[in-house]
Amino acid sequence: MFESLKKKLSRTSDKLEEEIIEEAKQEDNLQEESGNKRSFFSFGRKKKEEIDESKMIEAPEESGEEVKEEKKSRFWSRSKSDDSNEEADDVKESGEEIEEEKEEKSHFWSRNKNKDEDESPEGKGGLFSFVREKTISEKNVEDILWELEMGLLEADVAMEVATEVVESVKNDLVGRRIKRSSDITEYTYNALRSAVAEIIDIPGKSMTEMIEEKKAQGEPLVVMFVGINGTGKTTTIGKLANYYLKKGYTPVIAASDTFRAGAIEQVTYHADNVGVKIIKHQKGSDPAAVAFDAVEHARAQGKELVLIDTAGRMQTNTNLMDEMKKIKRVSNPDLVIFVGDALTGNDATQQAVKFNEAIDIDGVILTKADADSKGGASLSIGYVIKKPIMFLGVGQGYDDIKEYDAEWMLNQLFSEDEGVAIEE
Repeated sequence: MFESLKKKLSRTSDKLEEEIIEEAKQEDNLQEESGNKRSFFSFGRKKKEEIDESKMIEAPEESGEEVKEEKKSRFWSRSKSDDSNEEADDVKESGEEIEEEKEEKSHFWSRNKNKDEDESPEGKGGLFSFVREKTISEKNVEDILWELEMGLLEADVAMEVATEVVESVKNDLVGRRIKRSSDITEYTYNALRSAVAEIIDIPGKSMTEMIEEKKAQGEPLVVMFVGINGTGKTTTIGKLANYYLKKGYTPVIAASDTFRAGAIEQVTYHADNVGVKIIKHQKGSDPAAVAFDAVEHARAQGKELVLIDTAGRMQTNTNLMDEMKKIKRVSNPDLVIFVGDALTGNDATQQAVKFNEAIDIDGVILTKADADSKGGASLSIGYVIKKPIMFLGVGQGYDDIKEYDAEWMLNQLFSEDEGVAIEE
């Protein structure tokens, strides 16, 4: 997933390192030392084993105690440390104290303090160390961040999101003091990850939490699904019915897409396959009446979840948009969810904007996320409309749906592993 976007992120680090090293060469400010060069994505690898405390290198007494401050949000954290974490050999050969330097770190990675543990599979090679400290300047990042912004736009990231990411990275990098080239990769990784973390952190309750809240009130959770034709809305309803059936709830589906007889047959097919009740009327019936009957059925039978299918419609079709508003008035849903196709990128984001303006949606489900190499819609859509992504469609089977998790999303974008497990 998101291979194209991941390459653009890692390329930013490579270009900045090239720029700083070339400038340091011109200043005769380089010293080559042997060692392992860490790749951009290596900073995101989780340790499989805890580091042996006996191998940890403590800072000299003169350097002072390490001070740590942590600020945590729902799924990521930054930490600041006064230890530059130089390797043991650097400390012994130079005899210099470790310089105090504030570093922002994501909790998804940690920097090793032992040279043996800092090794990575990239292999050994020349590692350029700066003889004198260098500071990343605005001039160093100007062209590189412009290239990053263009790359994000090419990956179907919305303009306002691309701008926000670039500004955040710029503010994070400019003024950073570096002592060796590996610092550049580390700082860039951290800056990019922190910027993306802010973008995708859209708070909201999960559908499961809302079902439990409504259940405590003796009422079903009513969910209405909207979107344009062909995004996989009806299939998604079948997946959700299966998902919550396996969690012990009893869903009922309302076939409120009465515009096409084929639509009624399609949603009936999915309901039969997963084994849930479907409420349907004849083709041409009032869609709002079907939704109303489904809600009343759920109340009478003590069912916890009503899933209302609606006709796919273009956001420019006034009549169908008015019909959708009527369904909402009659069924009074607790959630209105826009279903978009991740592969359409910016189009999905713009569609969500229009539906949100017309009917005030509460959340988003993106289908075909597993086939999305760009990642623009997944990165942009929640931030642009200020509504959370609730589920991702990750395959064609009924089990191929995943509750959206921002930490998982970050790991997808900042891991070099192609096959990060898609699990609950």
